Amino acid sequence: MEEIVVGIDVGTTKVCTLVGRVEDDGNVRILGVGIEPSAGIRKGIVVDLAAASQAIKRSVEKAESTSSLEITTALVSLAGAHVSSVNSRGAAGIPSGIIDMHDLARALDQAQAIAIPHDREIVHVIQRGISVDGQEGIKTPVGMHGFKLEVETHIITAASATVDNIRQSVSAAGVEIQQFVLNPLASAEVVLTEQERQAGVAVCDIGGGTTDLAIYVDGDVWHTMVLAVGGNHITQDIAHGLRLNLSQAEEVKKQQGHAVRSEIGSEEYFLIRPFGEDKDVRINRQDLAHIIEARVEETFGLILQEIKRSGYDGLLPAGMVLTGGTSALPGISKVASEILGMPVRTAQPQNLKGLVDKLNSPMYSTSIGLLKWAIAMHDHQVAISSGNKRRRNRNESNVNFDAIKNWMKRLLP
Repeated sequence: MEEIVVGIDVGTTKVCTLVGRVEDDGNVRILGVGIEPSAGIRKGIVVDLAAASQAIKRSVEKAESTSSLEITTALVSLAGAHVSSVNSRGAAGIPSGIIDMHDLARALDQAQAIAIPHDREIVHVIQRGISVDGQEGIKTPVGMHGFKLEVETHIITAASATVDNIRQSVSAAGVEIQQFVLNPLASAEVVLTEQERQAGVAVCDIGGGTTDLAIYVDGDVWHTMVLAVGGNHITQDIAHGLRLNLSQAEEVKKQQGHAVRSEIGSEEYFLIRPFGEDKDVRINRQDLAHIIEARVEETFGLILQEIKRSGYDGLLPAGMVLTGGTSALPGISKVASEILGMPVRTAQPQNLKGLVDKLNSPMYSTSIGLLKWAIAMHDHQVAISSGNKRRRNRNESNVNFDAIKNWMKRLLP
């Protein structure tokens, strides 16, 4: 039976629903695409339930139409400044002397037994370090001999009311949420290489309303955060500085924008009609770049503060990978590299199959990443069920370790 996966990226500027089929080689073929301008969502938070529900419903209907499949469940992206994270440890004794999945689950349960305010809920519990009898650096403990298992986790929480509003908006479109996935974790599935994850890297997803950051060290997530700034702030600055409406400012940003003023010629102009004018006015592109550069510098200044606050600023030799719609702005990676003092590259989904005409853009990294996450979930479930079947047949703990190892980085409550 073909495995069909669905992801809904609910963003500030767009809602993107993708339907994919898992191929034999483990890659995904895009069967359905539904891209709809977002409504009722600001900085990752639902501010108008009816408008958000309608935008999501239209996106889902488009994806159903292009794929000829009914969408009933999906993975859904999550962002917003209400998201926060904390690190925690859990331990479990091993009565049998051989570690199995139940022992791992008990250690993870203990790691989750932390005081969380009643108005927040756990979204992700991600393993970022395992030790057996004090021996650290263990990657896959299942099947190993030992007496004490310790798991260090990265726990991501979100405001319950905000999550419930998104859940209600998606439910109103007739779709049940399988899981929420934090934006930068989904994007990382698409834009990071395994070498970067092992060396130490930050993935920064700059959307319209939020900038989402995840830090990977030794292959695991060590820190996550969401800033309530994004590409819409640049658009607002342009609108204010050049006296344009927001739709004009957005178009000017996309067509004429550049984040480095010194790379624009002093004699480069474009025509636009500001408020209060009855004819087009010539605008110097350097003036536009000056507005953009100031906001981009401020944004990466905030990101640098957050990286330093996390304490992992010296552990990122692979630098930063930028993605998200705003990362397509010319010159942005150069400004980021200068502010952060590290190598920076911009990335987008690669090697896509199927209906991918519009999807080869940093704007759709989270959307594609949701499908990749769904595949990892499926592989994990197959690995566990096959392991259980073998144990029933031969009383052995013979599980697909590679699938479990990959899933360990994506553990959820």
